[in-house]
Amino acid sequence: MAGTEAKEPLGRGTVVALVALGLAVFLVANDFTALSVALPNIEGDLDTDVSTVQWVINAYALVFGVLIVPAGRLADMFGRRNAFFVGAAIFAVFSTLAGIAPNVELLIAGRALMGIGGALMWPAVLGLYYEVLPASRQALAGPLVLGVCGIGNAFGPLLGGVLTDAASWRWVLLLNLPIAIGACVITYLKVPPRPGLRSEDDRIDYAGVATLSVGLIALLFALDQATDWGWGDPRIIGLLAVCVVALLAFARIERGAGASALIPADVARNRTFVSACVAVLLMSATFFAILLYAPQVMAKLMGFSALEAGLGFLPFMAVFSVFGFLSGPLYERVGGRILLLVGSACLPVGLLLLTLPGESAGYPALIPGLAVAGMGVGLFYSTITTVGVTALDTSRAGLAGGLLYMCQVAGGSVGLGLTTTIVISSQRAHQDAGVSSSDAFSRAVDTGLRVDAALAVVGLVVVVAFVGRAARSARQPA
Repeated sequence: MAGTEAKEPLGRGTVVALVALGLAVFLVANDFTALSVALPNIEGDLDTDVSTVQWVINAYALVFGVLIVPAGRLADMFGRRNAFFVGAAIFAVFSTLAGIAPNVELLIAGRALMGIGGALMWPAVLGLYYEVLPASRQALAGPLVLGVCGIGNAFGPLLGGVLTDAASWRWVLLLNLPIAIGACVITYLKVPPRPGLRSEDDRIDYAGVATLSVGLIALLFALDQATDWGWGDPRIIGLLAVCVVALLAFARIERGAGASALIPADVARNRTFVSACVAVLLMSATFFAILLYAPQVMAKLMGFSALEAGLGFLPFMAVFSVFGFLSGPLYERVGGRILLLVGSACLPVGLLLLTLPGESAGYPALIPGLAVAGMGVGLFYSTITTVGVTALDTSRAGLAGGLLYMCQVAGGSVGLGLTTTIVISSQRAHQDAGVSSSDAFSRAVDTGLRVDAALAVVGLVVVVAFVGRAARSARQPA
């Protein structure tokens, strides 16, 4: 009978290889969250402010997200093992340079270049998991990757807090070098090389990647500088014009790029998949805003150290990880529609709960909002990915997953830029009105999070109107 065939045991070499690849997954996932609790310390050490320090998160995330789809194609063309080694080398070298950066500009540049390495590593590692596992055990690949990724995300704030308090935030970055070297050595010894799968039709949509990157970076830079220069400043207008022209050029390039397009025509015509991407774009400001502003609130209003802020993140990260794990079995039992609706509703509700406590409220007042938002993130992203990927032909599964992740990172980066612009403008307005600095900051963060909650509500409408029906029809039998 199908499904009863004997499963091959995992040999010692296979287990060691999986551990090495797991280290790589942990490395990339951990780097999205580990520095979040250190950002207030970075502000002080490098004499900068929150509008600039947000780029420590955004520079890495944006480069990673935009490049992940072409990086996956490069891994397939030139060999996943080769792509992994190149990506790990780039990641480790620029992580080290970022760790010793004397100023915030070089730190941000290092983080951006780390994103290139992370983008090369991620799809290569996903493919290597399937290469390493025997055919009868390949169903383990997805849960292993998602599980280690969740652990890396959840452990990041704690590791960042411990290293920042015990030594310096720089060690969060410097520690990546020995971990990357260890992962590469074990992979070299335990994962056999395989040739890439190249054909005459293999092309990378470099023009599409370039125009999309220019458009997003111009928009983020305009949002970043608008509070200092003013929205009517010719430089801001010019940046917004560059954004519009670049995104229009991207759309035109994609129409003529054929099979090599970053977003192929058949994918762009799939209503369910496009709706899923739009929902992800709208929802993703939530996750990024919490990563940046929860530690800011804990440090600046509650006097938390970096380690205490990492521990304070546990209600969010732990609940996020638990529901991320549970979403797979729950999807099989109740279908994607219910999970999407619950997850989509939890995101704006969690943000609104975070805005209810006043400046004088203690940390316990934040726990309900952090937990509800964590539940929303855990349920929404895993389920929307499943629904979006299954809306396309199975041959498009890797591309679909990459595009959804690109939307998550792009939406989060732009959303965080918008949130920070609102926070800084609101804080200045409150201070000009005679409000104390700490109270002005508290009110400004609340305003920014409420805007993110409004975006998430629009995302919920998209889920209800366009994605929910497809999720219900895609329900798997128990």
